[in-house]
Amino acid sequence: MTLITTIPDWNDHEVLPPIATGAAGNTRNRSPYRVGLSEFVDHFSSSNERIEILDEFLRFREELHNVGLTSGFQWVDGSFLENIEVIENRFPEDVDVVTFYTIPQTTNQQSLFNHIQIRSMIDAYWVQVDHPDHVENVRLVAYWYSMWSHRRNGLWKGFLQIDLDSTSDDEARSILDAKKEMFR
Repeated sequence: MTLITTIPDWNDHEVLPPIATGAAGNTRNRSPYRVGLSEFVDHFSSSNERIEILDEFLRFREELHNVGLTSGFQWVDGSFLENIEVIENRFPEDVDVVTFYTIPQTTNQQSLFNHIQIRSMIDAYWVQVDHPDHVENVRLVAYWYSMWSHRRNGLWKGFLQIDLDSTSDDEARSILDAKKEMFR
């Protein structure tokens, strides 16, 4: 599956559409939208509050990479992906992230998470995709999809998928640093 090159605009309900606008019902151009990290950072760095959350998100990814978690992807959601400034007249407080990961063969899973700092602006969840219990994996994917495809009021919405690979993290950091300067 290829990356979507553009993050969809918020729809009339101020959320990402669950299916790309104008797409047929059976299209693969639907949530979770596969986007690049740099595009994600550029698109959502529209205020100092959002920039602060994105800064924490990039630091979180750096910690994951430092312990060897580079294979997998992340689903990103929460009020951060909504126009919450309009919906609830407030800034987002955090970003919700489910990291779907494979454990490097040279890593002990027990010690893996001891080196990842809990960040106040990252609501982090974990799914090991190479876990031997495939039924449990399917159940967890279905759980997170069902949780994140709706707002609490039942409104359908979309969310994003970003590769866990670290190749674009430096570019994303540069984009974020430039945005910080713009908002000073």
